[in-house]
Amino acid sequence: MTESAREAGAAAPASRGREALIAALVCAAGAILAVYAAGRTWAEVDPAAEGAQNLEVTGEALTATGALGWASLAALAAVAATRGRARTAVGAVLALLGAAVCALSLTAADPASVADAASDVSALFNAGDPHAVATTHWPALSAAGGALTALAGVLTAVRGPRWPGMSARYERRSTAGGRAAADDPLALWKSLDRGEDPTAADPEEH
Repeated sequence: MTESAREAGAAAPASRGREALIAALVCAAGAILAVYAAGRTWAEVDPAAEGAQNLEVTGEALTATGALGWASLAALAAVAATRGRARTAVGAVLALLGAAVCALSLTAADPASVADAASDVSALFNAGDPHAVATTHWPALSAAGGALTALAGVLTAVRGPRWPGMSARYERRSTAGGRAAADDPLALWKSLDRGEDPTAADPEEH
């Protein structure tokens, strides 16, 4: 084997590790953004009645994007623990979760839904009374988070089987307080980015 071939072979695991790290960071960013946005004000209702106060409606009152964001984070942890077709399946689930967050974020803050949610916020407000609805930027940011999660999911489904996975040696070292915790996917991706291959056999096993 030539020197250039050996260098290319050594660079492949590191390159795949960086790809896995990028996908994990994109997925985490999108899921966290969806979770955070769900707790913000998505719309304000201005009742026409004189002296009535504006009502703020959060994303949590309108849709389940926050729960889907948490589910995406759980799926991200599963990416680190799976390989082959199982990882492809997890990537597909991530893509679906991200797409759902994006779709719900763009459709949940319609005037009728906001008015109904405002009725739950205040018993003094009736959705049938005259009112005005103004949406904020948070639904769009939530949709962006969903798009990032979906993008990471597609990348994982297509390229994920090529990424290194956890091995028994990696799990033993993690349990003993070695390079990273097995239940911390970001720590796993960081180790892969350093060029460490968790799938490599332990010299002590030979």
